[in-house]
Amino acid sequence: MKKSVLYSLRLGFSSLQAKIIESMGFDNFLANSFNVKNDTQLPSCLEDAPKKFKDYKELRNKAKNFSAEEKKAFNLKQRHTVIGLQKWWLNKMMTAEYPLIESMICFWHNHFVSTQQKVKVNYWVYQHHMILRRHAFGNFKSLTKQIIKSNAMISYLDNAKNRNNNFNENLSRELLELFTLGIGNYTEDDIKNGAKALAGLNYGDESGVYRRFLENNDIITYLGRTGVFKADDIIDIIFEQPQIPYLVTKKLLQWFIEDEPKEEKVQELGTYFKSVNFEIQPLLTKMFTEAYKENNAGTKIKDPLRYIIQLKNELNIAIEKPEHILFFLRQQGMELFNQPNVKGWDGGNSWLSSQTYLQRNNIADLLCMGKLIRSKKGENTEKPQINLYNSNMNNKEIIKSLTDNLVFKVSDDMQTDMETLLKYDFDASSPNADAAVLRAFNYIVKTPEFQVI
Repeated sequence: MKKSVLYSLRLGFSSLQAKIIESMGFDNFLANSFNVKNDTQLPSCLEDAPKKFKDYKELRNKAKNFSAEEKKAFNLKQRHTVIGLQKWWLNKMMTAEYPLIESMICFWHNHFVSTQQKVKVNYWVYQHHMILRRHAFGNFKSLTKQIIKSNAMISYLDNAKNRNNNFNENLSRELLELFTLGIGNYTEDDIKNGAKALAGLNYGDESGVYRRFLENNDIITYLGRTGVFKADDIIDIIFEQPQIPYLVTKKLLQWFIEDEPKEEKVQELGTYFKSVNFEIQPLLTKMFTEAYKENNAGTKIKDPLRYIIQLKNELNIAIEKPEHILFFLRQQGMELFNQPNVKGWDGGNSWLSSQTYLQRNNIADLLCMGKLIRSKKGENTEKPQINLYNSNMNNKEIIKSLTDNLVFKVSDDMQTDMETLLKYDFDASSPNADAAVLRAFNYIVKTPEFQVI
């Protein structure tokens, strides 16, 4: 696999940016990726959603008196809004000139999990997403402070139920276990005292606010520090701990580069992350540029997003309805805004089982047969089009072009199978050439080698 294709896939969701990487160079591509303008326009699906907390409370109280038909209509509208949000983000992933920011938001989305299924308030889910978007390449500590106080996180981890003399430890526990330090770097007392510091942090308009009659102002000891602490205080203390950089650096390596990173690389990057005061952009720059120099293709299983968007782009097609992609993602266990639990998508080997592999093969068949698609504007055909060959190529040249762009290695058996599909006397200028190349493409995308990058 060409290195430009490999890193177009790793930093984005398809090989669409490979030629951009080749033309401007990897360093310039990274610089442009970091400087993408942030989109702050409200999705149209949320125009009618309540934005202020008092408006949401009014709607919730009104909903208590809905008839059965009104409840059904309300729930249907909520579901359509969720799908609208998913389509809005999916479109950004598929059309971004520099999609690294969308991939980075997706990383944080799976790190600071807060699902629509539990939160239910779609505008809060959007607020949570926009915090991730604003801070995607910013500062990890600043992002943590903002996201912990988001209405969505307060709802998802039950902090609205956390109040003086009736503490709920969910947010306190996950802040330490999943978001920052990782298991083994804190005590149960730290969790209990963290819950006291977070007690009374409740819903607000743009973010959570402390309610004076619900908060706790006891003197506590948290990770060795003693005082009266609130959310920002305990996060400051967390970021003083020696183990703070390594959980995130390992997860970043797993998200972008390899499913099983070496511990020494995790430690090296973590130490560097701390030295740059937890700024994300310089960490990513170091991680990507060092990995780009190495021969590390085939170390990461493609997640369903990369699989389906790469397939779509290589076939040069437009999906008839984005809902088809969303359905495929749900089948594969990667529904946007709805991870299976607070730990998020496991990634790695969990992406491939006998069932999900079969689903991938089925969607490949459908797309290669021209199902679920529409022609691009101005084209007279609805058939998929492979742009990786031309009429002057012989069979081995076409196979080489396909494999250079699709798989990290070619076994002898794979080469033989492809030469059987494209025989030595194959004529790329014949009327049936497209169909024959499409059969070879379909064969390749079903191989184990296509499932990894």
